[in-house]
Amino acid sequence: MITRRIGAAATTLVLAAGLAACGSDDGDGGGGGGDDSSIKIGIKFDQPGLGLKEGNTYTGFDVDVANYVAKELGKTDIQFVQAPSKQREDLIATGQVDLIFATYSITDERKEKVSFAGPYFIAGQDLLVATDAKITGPKDLDGKKLCSVTGSTSADNVKEEVPGVNLQEFDTYSKCAEAVSKGQLDALTTDDTILAGYAAQEQYKGKLKVVGAPFSEERYGVGLKKGDTALCEDVNAALTKMVEDGSWDKAVEDNFGPAGFKVDSKTNPPKLDACS
Repeated sequence: MITRRIGAAATTLVLAAGLAACGSDDGDGGGGGGDDSSIKIGIKFDQPGLGLKEGNTYTGFDVDVANYVAKELGKTDIQFVQAPSKQREDLIATGQVDLIFATYSITDERKEKVSFAGPYFIAGQDLLVATDAKITGPKDLDGKKLCSVTGSTSADNVKEEVPGVNLQEFDTYSKCAEAVSKGQLDALTTDDTILAGYAAQEQYKGKLKVVGAPFSEERYGVGLKKGDTALCEDVNAALTKMVEDGSWDKAVEDNFGPAGFKVDSKTNPPKLDACS
């Protein structure tokens, strides 16, 4: 079980006694006044262990955290919306979602367009390669064919780390993983949590492996409308409670345990940022 270490900013948050639901009839709002019990949440649909849609079922760590937070916000009607990396800011800006839980790394550039609650998890960028590959880290990527997803921080990080890499950007990580498994590409790079989920999938067992040499820090935040400080604070209060009552630990074990992924207890659970 991961030791719970919530920082001062998180522990001082007070969960309001009666979190009001949104008042609009169309369910677009996430934390205003009124009696609307619906909420639209953006997640990934193709990330095993994090956000995966199979039929009408949604599973993964992001899904579990989203469901917990929504319940604490008084929402009983949760509508999950697919949130590809390059569309996340637009989905928030246009009101197609109220919140986003989609391995959404907090960056200064993104904070110019949206606000973030959290972080609720800290991951590290790594590489997924064929089991017999000689790649042990970014230093071995020069001249290699590397896949990432358009609009992700992973692609930007690799461009800086290895200028000589042949970077190919797809629209989903699942397409990248398939191409690596077929030998069409040398590696896939993104967060180690995501890569572990793919490596654990039945069709990739024995074919793909995570290198295990993370070279960045990815702070997963909850995306929301820029400047909505009240909603941000309500979400942070829910995240604080999730850690304190053990639900966060359970979500980690349920979703990352089967993949054999070892969560870094030095950084997780993380301290929450102040809302702004």
